[in-house]
Amino acid sequence: MDLAGKVAVVTGGASGIGRALCRRFAAEGASVVVADVDAPGAAAVAREIDGLAVPGDMSVEADVIALVEAARLSYGRIDLFCANAGILWGIRPDDPATLVGPDAPDEAWERMWRVNVLSHVYAARAVVPLMLDQGGGHFLVTASAAGLLTILGNAPYALTKHAAVALAEWLAITYGDQGLGVSCLCPEFVRTDMLAAAGERLADSPGVLDPEDVADVVVEGLRNETFLLLPHPEVQEHFRRKADDYDRWLAGMRRLQAATRSG
Repeated sequence: MDLAGKVAVVTGGASGIGRALCRRFAAEGASVVVADVDAPGAAAVAREIDGLAVPGDMSVEADVIALVEAARLSYGRIDLFCANAGILWGIRPDDPATLVGPDAPDEAWERMWRVNVLSHVYAARAVVPLMLDQGGGHFLVTASAAGLLTILGNAPYALTKHAAVALAEWLAITYGDQGLGVSCLCPEFVRTDMLAAAGERLADSPGVLDPEDVADVVVEGLRNETFLLLPHPEVQEHFRRKADDYDRWLAGMRRLQAATRSG
């Protein structure tokens, strides 16, 4: 996809990867709709790039429908929808109960599920028929390397990001021959507010990228109609090793977990 002259919608567009995508798409010549639960943040990004700000909570289907309608009414079509909204914690980052496994409170599981999975489902439900009717379009899901591998200490995040990857795969298989392009963005550590809130250990990890680096990978992937977008190339090798020998990979992850806890 060449973004010049296209209409792009980006959820979670007020900060981090979403903001970088908005800026880069606008620089490529796209008209950009900036959606975020942070209304002032979305408005600020929209002013910067001469786009349209649409505040809303993407975990609420009515807000997603309103976003799609606002974009359609303003620009007449949607060529690219980036389902980028996501959270790392189900309740709040200072609550350790959200960073465990099955014993995490139901509230945490529900919030993570609604933002990290159902927001993408609602987006696909609203925009995929529109794209098929107009003769094509591209749907991008921001998942995570955790959706291909895992993440230590946060079962709700790992599970919901796996589900986001699975949704993107299903959409690509089901609609790929009907004019719908699908991509799944799976970054590892990116220098965002979300990563900073996770603590110094993750924020200072080697290989942390800037959001602008991720946006570069996305634009290149859209040009090439690539499904799996990996800003961190090493993730592909880790993913291959996981598939080659699952038991060995699990043992390695247990060793990493033990070393992390002892450190």
